[in-house]
Amino acid sequence: MKIGVFDPYLDSLSGGEKYILTAASCLSKKHEVFIFWDDEKILNNARKKFDLDLSKVRVTSNIFSPKVPLGKRFIKSKSYDSILFLSDGSLPVLGCKLYVHFQFPVDWVKEKFSTRLKIRRAKKVICNSKFTKEHIDQKFRINSIVLYPPVDDFPKSRQKENIVLSVGRYGKLANGTSFKKQEFMIEAFKKLLKQGITEWRFFLVISFAKNNLRDVERLKKQIKGYPIEIFENLNLTKLKEIYQKSKIYWHAAGFGENLGANPELAEHFGITTVEAMKNGLVPVVIRAGGQKEIITDKKDGFLWDKEKQLIFFTKELIKNEDLLTNMARQAIKNSARFSQKVFCKQMNEVFIK
Repeated sequence: MKIGVFDPYLDSLSGGEKYILTAASCLSKKHEVFIFWDDEKILNNARKKFDLDLSKVRVTSNIFSPKVPLGKRFIKSKSYDSILFLSDGSLPVLGCKLYVHFQFPVDWVKEKFSTRLKIRRAKKVICNSKFTKEHIDQKFRINSIVLYPPVDDFPKSRQKENIVLSVGRYGKLANGTSFKKQEFMIEAFKKLLKQGITEWRFFLVISFAKNNLRDVERLKKQIKGYPIEIFENLNLTKLKEIYQKSKIYWHAAGFGENLGANPELAEHFGITTVEAMKNGLVPVVIRAGGQKEIITDKKDGFLWDKEKQLIFFTKELIKNEDLLTNMARQAIKNSARFSQKVFCKQMNEVFIK
């Protein structure tokens, strides 16, 4: 089978791109797989960032470029058996089987007859979480399927240190705050210190584009004089090292936002939360979005709604070593369901049925 794959955000090489490229890698074991992109360096960059086997995946000219007329796109798509399309809310009309993937709710898309017609032409609609599925199904009046993102297994963790960790891309929202709420977490950790917590550090691992450099510089000023460190655009090896030595994981995307009106501002799944669990970190994460599907509250982590709960649960783990150890073991055990092996099996089954 000849399969094409398109992701409009491919050059950002974030969590969604790892999902799509892992799907391409899985499918390439049994099929011919092509990535629609106009820069052949993209696969080499992805290999370095994600440590994926993309040896059988090829890059081909991007038929989804705005420069390509719709008629030409339709004709060129006929040479493929299927195309996996990561949607940013848009939906193409193709001359082959279409598989649409949603990474987040697209509540801003206007309900039109043409939109409903396009989505019904899709062979399958795939979502990355039940949270995303709920919004997509309601929006388009369909019944999509959920394929959870693949998360790498990690080698056994080294000696742990007293580190609270948060990992995420820095992105600015229209209201001036950041999507992952790095500024909020810095202030929360300062409050934790004021409540008598000593000998603990907060590590922020941040990936960002050049246009966010000034924002990151402001974060550096915010942490001055505190046991807080910022790590910028780390490679996979360095990131794994930090995961391995940390004990507690924080995530706050969606805090302070009107998620009823803007559900896309919550974390759509939470790959870094699962990565943390696989490394034996205990997650203390916001009760929003896909995080609720990952964490079993008070079993393998804590879910919180308010800042004071984030601080309280973190203090409980810091002061009770047995609680921290037991929850870390449970986190490792429960994270096994989000594996690359499970993902590849499910993705291949979707394209066979």
